[in-house]
Amino acid sequence: MDFDLSNEQEILQETVDKFIGNVCPITRVRELSERDDPYDEELWDRCVDLGLGGLLVPEEYGGAGLGLLDAALVVESLGRGAVPSPFIEHTVAVLALRLGGSREQKRKWLPGMAQGDVRGCVALGEQENAWFGDRWTTRFDSGAGGREGVRGTKAPVSFGAGSDLVVVGTAGGGLVLVEGADPGLRFERIDGIDRTRRLDRLEIEGASGSVLSARDGIASRVVDAWLVLLAADAFGGAVACLARSVAYAKEREQFGVKIGSFQALKHQLANMALEVEPARTLYWYAAHAFDRELADASCAAAAAKSAICDRYLRIARSAVEVHGGIGYTWECDIQLFLKRALFDGLYLGDSRVHYRRIAESSGW
Repeated sequence: MDFDLSNEQEILQETVDKFIGNVCPITRVRELSERDDPYDEELWDRCVDLGLGGLLVPEEYGGAGLGLLDAALVVESLGRGAVPSPFIEHTVAVLALRLGGSREQKRKWLPGMAQGDVRGCVALGEQENAWFGDRWTTRFDSGAGGREGVRGTKAPVSFGAGSDLVVVGTAGGGLVLVEGADPGLRFERIDGIDRTRRLDRLEIEGASGSVLSARDGIASRVVDAWLVLLAADAFGGAVACLARSVAYAKEREQFGVKIGSFQALKHQLANMALEVEPARTLYWYAAHAFDRELADASCAAAAAKSAICDRYLRIARSAVEVHGGIGYTWECDIQLFLKRALFDGLYLGDSRVHYRRIAESSGW
């Protein structure tokens, strides 16, 4: 089987890479990360102008109608630049609508999501690692017993504040659409370690909701897609850490020579490279399996997220070591990637959670 990218996919990734280099270089990332809220509306508008908002929106609703692998390639580029963008959250919200929305719901929301008039986010997680439908406690009452609306607490929610549409996970693995301006939603900022992502605690009290399809497995599919995109982000970040470490080793001098000439450092950089490159096909296959609805799609998503995020953290730590004393400081850009590695590894469950899921689904 040929797993090379198509010409169109290569052009897509090259275009996004150039866009990031021009619009959001690492200096701009640092500026945004030092604000209380790293979300930049102008940056998101530029992403939408490039067509990223509608990447997964079906063509009949004004989008490109592409698949998860295409979105993952974009996320890899965003991760490589440590870009503070709600692209992942918006894309997962689009996917939830694409998979489970009624025709009326799709007509109402998808055109606006493609054009940039509507920014989506997804609120699934609850306390104590409750990232999956069988552990959600948030409830949606249709009016029985005098209670109506969505009630519960979701945390952490990434890039939720200011969004126009929130996809909320409810007890039993349901998904409900809630308008971001609903007075029943209250976002409270959480001070997370990753300064390139806005995190919130979402309190929901009586918000009006519209139920997505109750078909079995929709919520699980949404989680799987999110895992793949986090894996792609982690891979992009790992590539950046390696590239920056190699460049630094070629420039930094100690004892009158470039530190890249030291054998121990050569071995460390070689080990980092060995960790990075084989990981690429993990997220490629996971995205492919999702798009083709293969039987092992869920396991592939969990494996990609776990393995790549673990590697990202190891590589980011090695990058700090390669940079020496400066690597531990705020002034060094590597700290941005280390913090993103910590976030990627924990969000939607750490590797232990997903390795256990893989084992259980395999009957071990």
